[in-house]
Amino acid sequence: MNAIEISAYGGPEVLRLVQRPRPQPGEGEVLIRVSASGINRPDVLQRRGHYAPPPGASDLPGLEVAGVIESGDVEAMEAAGLRIGQRVCALLAGGGYAEYCVAPVGQVLPVPHGWSDVEAAGLPETFFTVWSNVFDRGRLQAGETLLVHGGASGIGVTAIQMARAMGAQVIVTVGSRDKASACLRLGAAHAILYREQDFVAEVKRHTQGRGADVILDMVAGPYVARDIECLADDGRLVIIAVQGGTDARFDAGQVLRRRLTITGSTLRPRPVAFKAAIARELRRHVWPLIERGAIRPVVHRVLPAAQAAQAHALMEADTHVGKIILDWTQAR
Repeated sequence: MNAIEISAYGGPEVLRLVQRPRPQPGEGEVLIRVSASGINRPDVLQRRGHYAPPPGASDLPGLEVAGVIESGDVEAMEAAGLRIGQRVCALLAGGGYAEYCVAPVGQVLPVPHGWSDVEAAGLPETFFTVWSNVFDRGRLQAGETLLVHGGASGIGVTAIQMARAMGAQVIVTVGSRDKASACLRLGAAHAILYREQDFVAEVKRHTQGRGADVILDMVAGPYVARDIECLADDGRLVIIAVQGGTDARFDAGQVLRRRLTITGSTLRPRPVAFKAAIARELRRHVWPLIERGAIRPVVHRVLPAAQAAQAHALMEADTHVGKIILDWTQAR
């Protein structure tokens, strides 16, 4: 099969189209003939040598795909309501940049009605991440306010739509007016230009001084202290990446006095059972919202799989809104 491998750690140019043996599914797994693969920040980190795959995972990058079930553990598929020949999307621990990949049955979901494979390929990583962090760890409720840093990212556009559909108000920080407009069209109540505006002051202004109930932070570093300043009492700060560094100094007294929660997680190394539980929650609570149009795909650009290097360069340019997708149908 064709696959994209990391030939050496470095810039986008280290991504190479190669031939690899087709993987074989084991117990509790399916083989997916991949139509499209989503691009994510962890793929970029892995390419740079900063995010190794967990033990047992493929060395190929790629955490999400969409395609057709080719073969696999029939009994496990039947128990999950899946079948050979079905169009699905799946969350992976690695191996998604390839024409075929293996996925645990519990991390496979049907492609939502009305969505293409290209659209569905950008779904698993962001939807699993947002559900796990915003709703499980962050305990966001209807009527509360969610602040999302990086509102135009794949995670951001998913968080905006999912939280809005669940009855929460969403405020985002973005780097440009075009991104702000895109986020507002998706349902954000307010978009803060972090290069021009103080997001702490703006969040307090938009919430009449109360602050955000939940903050989804991909930056960390110096943002943590500022996040704490604009959290409401009993607020929850959820950190899912450290793009701004790991050195975070803040007033711990505020955490005590105002009963704040600081938490965080990474999804990739978690066990299959944990991810399968998220998949069940998504199918129960979120798939109906998708299928009635309350949440829609946001695809910035689709590139042929052989142009994976260009796709990574586009992600690193940070001008995109939504997902960047690799199309494998052009490689056959």
